[in-house]
Amino acid sequence: MSDRLLNELSDEELIIEFQKNNTVPAFEILVNRYKNPLTNYVFRFLGDYEACMDVVQETMIKVYKNKDAYKSIARFSTWIYTIAGNLARTEYQRRKRKNTLSINNFTEDEDVFEIPDENYRPDDITDSGIKDELIQQALLKVSDAYREMVILRDIQDLSYEEIAEISGVNVGTVKSRINRGRAQLQNLLKSIYNE
Repeated sequence: MSDRLLNELSDEELIIEFQKNNTVPAFEILVNRYKNPLTNYVFRFLGDYEACMDVVQETMIKVYKNKDAYKSIARFSTWIYTIAGNLARTEYQRRKRKNTLSINNFTEDEDVFEIPDENYRPDDITDSGIKDELIQQALLKVSDAYREMVILRDIQDLSYEEIAEISGVNVGTVKSRINRGRAQLQNLLKSIYNE
């Protein structure tokens, strides 16, 4: 099948073409379609561009290696976002553990104090990017359970049903977490703008 014809196929048709005929151009089209949206999603979740790029690359590798695991009962977008979300959550937890330094004070009771590593290396911020940077900083302070839901709904523009499939919770829980996440984000942004 020519690349031109492949470009006209839906995501689901492309992955099926890749599964049946090992058509690498079909996979490459999927990568091109999802690279930027997944990068945006993962970056918003992690707040670190290098880690984000690693997660997106690992997502694409998993899609390539596990192409036969995709079943046409779900949308391809749901499947790939689920993979990326799982990898992003794992990376987030790994970074959280790594960024917490344990200090033993060597007393008799051997108390352990947890000191979070607050190192933050902001990229060069242009005037036009300041607002986005403030939103990103606030977004990273939203509770973990809510942040992903807000990103998937408000930034990635996914439906409640797709988010429910990706996160493995029911639609009512998704809506509730989005509302709570939005409220947290709004309060955080108010405090930033009122400083």
